[in-house]
Amino acid sequence: MKIQFEELNIASDSSFKVMLNPRMNDFFFWHFHPEFELVYIEGVNGNRHVGEHISRYEGSDLVFIGPNIPHLNFDYGVKEEYEKIVIHLRPDFLGESFVTIPELAGVFQLFEKAQLGIGFGQETKEKISERLKKLYYLPHFEQFLEVLSIFQLLASAQDIELLHTKPVENQYTKKDQERLKRLYRFMDENYQRKIDIDEVAELSHLSNAAFCRYFKKMTRLTFTEFLNHYRVNQAKKLLLMDKNVTESCFECGFESLSYFNRTFKKITGENPLTFKKRYLNRG
Repeated sequence: MKIQFEELNIASDSSFKVMLNPRMNDFFFWHFHPEFELVYIEGVNGNRHVGEHISRYEGSDLVFIGPNIPHLNFDYGVKEEYEKIVIHLRPDFLGESFVTIPELAGVFQLFEKAQLGIGFGQETKEKISERLKKLYYLPHFEQFLEVLSIFQLLASAQDIELLHTKPVENQYTKKDQERLKRLYRFMDENYQRKIDIDEVAELSHLSNAAFCRYFKKMTRLTFTEFLNHYRVNQAKKLLLMDKNVTESCFECGFESLSYFNRTFKKITGENPLTFKKRYLNRG
């Protein structure tokens, strides 16, 4: 199973990022990143694959994963309706103060344990599920305070499961890591315009044919499919910021409204307007 490097785009003025319902269920994404990740999924049964740990979760799952631990997206293969909240935190989330503040000692120990991967039981999930669902809608500073409060609660949880007995290492080659890092950065900077295979192949120092084979091997998707997934995720953010469907379509690099609607529905299972109404009505 080929592992992929994921470059997360946390804003330069922030130490974390909260994502609400990033849909990845049609996307086999065995990956790693240098950021910590807290993921909560609710309403379905699925597979938990973190490092060498493989298990089945029933109804919901809550896992805290340390930097560079390979893991599969928790909604892979899920067909039912579900809710998912993901928090990514920079490796230096609180900087040096993390170690020296007595009130954060428990949180620091929790982050140390995350190197093994941590699963939480039903009691803890029930305590924080509603708080996690509301987190996305808070102003950023209030988000920060609530994130700290949530991790303080997790630090005191008794119903935890360490997923490994020793820190997990991945075998991702430096060459592949740097190549994909360039590709993801290029995509992030240019997804709003038309991107030709020639450009990304040249960036990877491969011929067009070799690049297409390489990218499909690494991601299980063609480059166009992967780019569409990325653009749809960006479109979701715009729709939740109350942009209309047409604005979201063209601001994310789609050249046709009909193609955008078809692609959005293929990836998410619903059209953009339905998605927008469903989530905005929750607020």
